[in-house]
Amino acid sequence: MCRLLGYLGPSVRLDTLLLKPEHSLIAQSYQPREMTAGLLNADGFGLGWYHPEQPIAPCIYRNTTPIWSDQNLTNLAHYVESGCMLAYVRSATVGQSVQLSNCQPYRQGQLLGIHNGFIDQFRSTLYRKLRSHLSDRCYQTIEGTTDSEHIFALVCHELEQTPDLPLQSALTATLKRITNWAAAANISVSLNIVLSDGQSLVASRYAYPNPPPSLYWVQDDLSLPSGVLIASEPTFENKHWTAVAENSLVVVTPDQEVYTETV
Repeated sequence: MCRLLGYLGPSVRLDTLLLKPEHSLIAQSYQPREMTAGLLNADGFGLGWYHPEQPIAPCIYRNTTPIWSDQNLTNLAHYVESGCMLAYVRSATVGQSVQLSNCQPYRQGQLLGIHNGFIDQFRSTLYRKLRSHLSDRCYQTIEGTTDSEHIFALVCHELEQTPDLPLQSALTATLKRITNWAAAANISVSLNIVLSDGQSLVASRYAYPNPPPSLYWVQDDLSLPSGVLIASEPTFENKHWTAVAENSLVVVTPDQEVYTETV
């Protein structure tokens, strides 16, 4: 299981989100508190962020080394500011290569996505089913081998088929489609996903048929006034962290309003 986070709000330096919290993603990479599988998240990491002033494609920074050993991250996080950021640390599924193309976030146009979870025995179960469902354009975007990247491509496919579809509706459609395939194949799936287009943030806490991994959100912390942070585990002490209900979405609107939906 990986650990992830997403932020939307006023522009902040990335070190505020990544380095300063006492239970930051760095701490979660070697001492996670709520992982249900695995002990470490040492198989790479990545972050993606949007320019605070210019409407350009988001930037991504990924590495196959553990996040604690990347000597460039501190300088990068001290320098870069953004009002929207996604990040994760990876615990690779057995059999999946530790290579840059298998590191998240994934990017398509203005869309960024990260995933914590799995499709059970992906290569022998839903791999061909999922790929055959994709449009040629979305199919061609896949560079790696992970179930996570294929799930992201399926979200992009839903948005391509219905361009005006809200992000949360595209995510819901993706979750339901994968669930239907999983039920038919009699396998389990775990689909904690965070998506952003730079204006809004949508996250799912979802699994079938077992309980999903942990996911929380908090708003208006003193270190992030008016901002909303979503994370696999609380990154700092604040009694207002809210656990996302099982099999539901949390949606953060462009003006930082937060609401939840049942999937």
